Amino acid sequence: MLLVTGGAGYIGSHFIKAYLNKFTTHELLIIDNFSQGHHEAIANLSNVKIVNCDLMNLTDLEKVFETYPVDAVIHFAAFTEIGESQINPVKFFQNNVSGSINLINAMENFGVKKMVFSSSCAVYGIPEKIPIAETTPVNPLNIYGLTKKIIEDVLLAMHKTKGLSCVILRYFNASGASDDGSIGEAHDPESHLIPLVLNAALTNKPLKIFGGDYPTHDGTCIRDYIHVNDLANAHLKSLALVETSCLSEVFNLGSSCGVSVLDIIKTASMITNTDIAYEIVARRDGDPPVLIADYEKAKQGLNFYPEYDLTKIIQSAWRWQLNKQY
Repeated sequence: MLLVTGGAGYIGSHFIKAYLNKFTTHELLIIDNFSQGHHEAIANLSNVKIVNCDLMNLTDLEKVFETYPVDAVIHFAAFTEIGESQINPVKFFQNNVSGSINLINAMENFGVKKMVFSSSCAVYGIPEKIPIAETTPVNPLNIYGLTKKIIEDVLLAMHKTKGLSCVILRYFNASGASDDGSIGEAHDPESHLIPLVLNAALTNKPLKIFGGDYPTHDGTCIRDYIHVNDLANAHLKSLALVETSCLSEVFNLGSSCGVSVLDIIKTASMITNTDIAYEIVARRDGDPPVLIADYEKAKQGLNFYPEYDLTKIIQSAWRWQLNKQY
């Protein structure tokens, strides 16, 4: 049985949908404390067990492993808001680091040796070279990225000492929504750019842009956006790797295409047929100017090729924004 932590969250729920579309008869186990996930995102699913469990509670976590025949884990559960991580670092260390170590301990105690881990390009900080390859030195600029780096190091040590088979996936900017519009981004508060831009299109309230003086073509930060369905597909391929080999691999997941905040606003304005207002305010602590992926290794190791360009990403997010169910 596959255990998915944070399966009711944004990326987790899209992975669940992709997994069940491919493996219609396989059983899944989702654990989530629903502090950020949504019951509606995983409602009415067949062959799915759902347990309300907090990774901080090792006793409850071990009961899950005692009750269900888990043989592999995909670990999504984490706090992800960069700005908050700079203000409340202990909260992030407790949840992202201590919670993950509890999970790894439970896996070790019950002989589970296969994991796919959701990491982040935030581990790179301000990279020496663009685009960013997996060989780029990691030097997180914010607490969120540091928590991801710590767990990457723990997993690599567990591979060397205990034979854990793991794939670490460093996401660039997850974005978009399911093609049918049934699930999508619903953070509270929302901090991701594309849903904030689309909300500004709906409400006519000016969007705040954090910094207009970065060393980029228009002064705003540049990021690499990757559709959540492409991420889900990469997890399926990564799961196949850990199930067939004892390995430890790190892969970037991005598109190798960088777009600025103002580029996003321009594209969203065309899709929504709206003149989206914005105001430029002070930079946000912990934001690198440019993050663009070199995902050549994922092409070779996972046969990973993103299917969604920026227009398709924003179109899918706009469908969700217009018909949000939660």
